[in-house]
Amino acid sequence: MQLVFSDAQYWEDFLPLTFTRPVAEMRCGILTFSERWQKILETTEVSWFTEMYLQQKFREPEKKESLFLVTNFLPTETVIQQIKDLKQGEALVYEDELVAAKINMEGFSLNQIEKMTDIKEELVFFKKPTDLFTYNKEAIDFDFELLTKGKTSQELSSTNGFLGNKEDMFIEEGAEIEFSTINTKTGKIYIGKNAEVMEGCNLRGPIALCEGSKFNLGAKIYGATTIGPHSKVGGEVSNIIIFGYSNKGHDGFVGNSVIGEWCNLGADTNSSNLKNNYGNVKLWNYRTKDFQDTGLQFAGLIMGDHSKTAINTQLNTGTVIGVASNIFKEGFPPNLIENFSWGGFKDDERFKLDKAYEVAEKVMARRKLPLTDDDKAILKHIFNEY
Repeated sequence: MQLVFSDAQYWEDFLPLTFTRPVAEMRCGILTFSERWQKILETTEVSWFTEMYLQQKFREPEKKESLFLVTNFLPTETVIQQIKDLKQGEALVYEDELVAAKINMEGFSLNQIEKMTDIKEELVFFKKPTDLFTYNKEAIDFDFELLTKGKTSQELSSTNGFLGNKEDMFIEEGAEIEFSTINTKTGKIYIGKNAEVMEGCNLRGPIALCEGSKFNLGAKIYGATTIGPHSKVGGEVSNIIIFGYSNKGHDGFVGNSVIGEWCNLGADTNSSNLKNNYGNVKLWNYRTKDFQDTGLQFAGLIMGDHSKTAINTQLNTGTVIGVASNIFKEGFPPNLIENFSWGGFKDDERFKLDKAYEVAEKVMARRKLPLTDDDKAILKHIFNEY
């Protein structure tokens, strides 16, 4: 059965993170939404129902019977079984929004649905960027059980200090941890395959360090934090998510933030996550085209893919940075930094598209990955349209 991951009405609400990906490809917890659902439903036959300019990279559904799924929520065991039990023409609805349906993608239409069933249980649902870090603990807990069930963790080296329950820590094959302190009293800690926790680090769960990633010497990591694959993190972080392939390798603080792929925060980059007046933080909303109250006292940085900050960059509380932006000028940049900004300030010139390709190619080559024609087409569309 083909799984069709739908952006439904949520794609625009997650910008700038979704400029370069469908909603299903965002990471929260240990896994991306799509990875989580493939594991839950035990299938790798997937496609995406998303923005047209993304469909060349994220393939369109085949015109056949499919399970149509909104991915950005954590299901209960009951809901998982309800989804598995769906028959052709049946759907599940949560808070008046369709979340799953068994339909034929030939002549796709929701008119095919003959029976709708309301989900009665309360779900953890992700509807905006700040939800990713707000509910990251719940996502880490969910994925920890999903990934470690029936498996045995590597032993933690005796050079480390440990507090908490050993069952709340899992170390995958090839991971290295030496001369650090680990505390699972506040949450589970997952160390992915071939990841490394260098000497002198202090980890306070819940934390997920994904495959091939590193905590640099002396890093201070507060949960709930997820560092996606092949990333490097140093300094101090608290309750952040890095999707993957990004670096915050040096001293400096980032808290209550979401950072995309192929980003780099220069040495001593700091992002405020609390206003001086302790008031609620406002963030730019791409749908309404204005700053909106998040209802949160703590909210730091939302950063799109391929963006970079220079050394000593200081970011205000509630800063939103678009795709392929370069922030390097003196002073605090504004709370909204546009796509392809060259400098980070309003009315700065734009980063030239060919130069953006050139930098992306060099950065991705360091991880032995190519900048594909599809990647270039996505960046070109963002450059021209947004």
